[in-house]
Amino acid sequence: MSDFESFGLKSGIWQGAIHRDARPGRLVLVHLGERLAEARVTADAQGGWRVGAAIPAERLSDGAQSFLLVEDQGAEGEPPQPGARHLGSLTLVAGALLTGDLHAELALMRSELELLKQELRRLASDPG
Repeated sequence: MSDFESFGLKSGIWQGAIHRDARPGRLVLVHLGERLAEARVTADAQGGWRVGAAIPAERLSDGAQSFLLVEDQGAEGEPPQPGARHLGSLTLVAGALLTGDLHAELALMRSELELLKQELRRLASDPG
């Protein structure tokens, strides 16, 4: 279980907190297997750590984009080290294609619900 609590995306910054006494190792923002940036870590008043990772605007596009926050002991600027600990993920979904996907999914769910209703009615009316 991760000790990272995500507060979501605000003004392009993925914010959260890490609840532990010791300062975390290097926190790296990863997208499509590539290191994007290192997160900023500051001590908070409750004895934990506030985390902020800027999501680069050029990584935002139509479709679903997943960003990972990983912790390792690597040096600044290096890619994530093998065995890096996954702390959290942020998925952003955008674009016109999404609307079509949602409509298709809703239509499928409606048709499945109709089949279910028909079967329930049939079972309820069956005297045997």
